[in-house]
Amino acid sequence: EAAFDALLSLVDAAALTYLHVFPYSPRPGTPAARMPAVPGPVIAERAARLRAKGAAALERFLDSRIGAVEQVLVEQGGRARTIHYAPMRLARPAAPGTLIDALVVGHDGQELIAA
Repeated sequence: EAAFDALLSLVDAAALTYLHVFPYSPRPGTPAARMPAVPGPVIAERAARLRAKGAAALERFLDSRIGAVEQVLVEQGGRARTIHYAPMRLARPAAPGTLIDALVVGHDGQELIAA
């Protein structure tokens, strides 16, 4: 539990903005497969706590970008990526592969929204 608490603290200390969380699956022959197993309900509860921590971190990051003018790389379908790799929904069409400036006016919890 102490190692897991340290991991939760690391998310804040490192100012991580996106977590990809999945339960560990032991692989035969690996050192980790010889470690004591964590009960399934504990694994599920920890994964849920870590996902919640990641969602809160992403929300804080997205909130911090509101009002900023971001240079973005335009992708297809009215989408773009900031220099922080944050996804953005564009308000105006732009050619894929181009760099444009976009004013961040909000977010939907997953991606930034441009004016």
